[in-house]
Amino acid sequence: MSAESARTIALPSGEKIAALGQGTWYLGEDPARREQEIAALRLGVDLGMTVIDTAEMYGDGAAEKLVGEALRGRREEVFLVSKVLPGHADRKGTVAACERSLRRLGAKHVDLYLLHWRGRWPLEETLAGFTDLMEAGKIRYWGVSNLDVADMIELTTLRGGDAVAVDQVLYNLSRRGIEWNLLPWCREAGVTVMAYSPIEQGRLLKVEALGAVARALGATQSQVALAWVLQQGVAAIPRSGSPEHVRENRGAVDLHLPAEALAVLDEAFPPPSGLAPLEML
Repeated sequence: MSAESARTIALPSGEKIAALGQGTWYLGEDPARREQEIAALRLGVDLGMTVIDTAEMYGDGAAEKLVGEALRGRREEVFLVSKVLPGHADRKGTVAACERSLRRLGAKHVDLYLLHWRGRWPLEETLAGFTDLMEAGKIRYWGVSNLDVADMIELTTLRGGDAVAVDQVLYNLSRRGIEWNLLPWCREAGVTVMAYSPIEQGRLLKVEALGAVARALGATQSQVALAWVLQQGVAAIPRSGSPEHVRENRGAVDLHLPAEALAVLDEAFPPPSGLAPLEML
């Protein structure tokens, strides 16, 4: 299982990034686990999971500091993602928040900077901040998180708003609502979709149907859940706090789910039958 075989997904620019990356929500908060978490992140990079997602919110910056330590000397190997909190997302606040994140990360730029969710500031303000950051070379792309179709339509009608690269949303076997309208809209608009909590923070692993599919394929439940997301053409950023878990997750890249497995999963986790509000964790 080589890093070169890692599946990729294209951004609107045409640049390809690893479809299976690494999340960092809750990492960096327990000093006793720090070395293990750093080792996990570094191993993930070795195995081709070169998208690392973090945010100023995670541990009030602790996750960004952990990522910065893990990437020391390896920054250019990674597609680095961070996020601005809605309360900071006016024009000047977005720039200031990104600069704080860069200091914690020990980096000169992030590859993708996201609005974490929509708050009180008009999207025009956040977009202006993103533009300033791009012009200063502090971010390469910008995007959003937890925005549904109406918000995406509003965003893309703003001047420069059609440059949005990514919408990062909650998506997994048990949270399939985006398949009704958001996922098709993003595909039509050319916006890359990235799934957070693709294993539902471990809760999916208790579902017997997932276990049955995993046993039939000689895989683990986590690998099946991740492989399912990847087969939808969606990037995934599972959190991994240990090297063992990273190796397990990486196995999903080479796992193909046949039609009969997909049918079993559809029966256990039915696709949406109508419009529903975008779910968040």
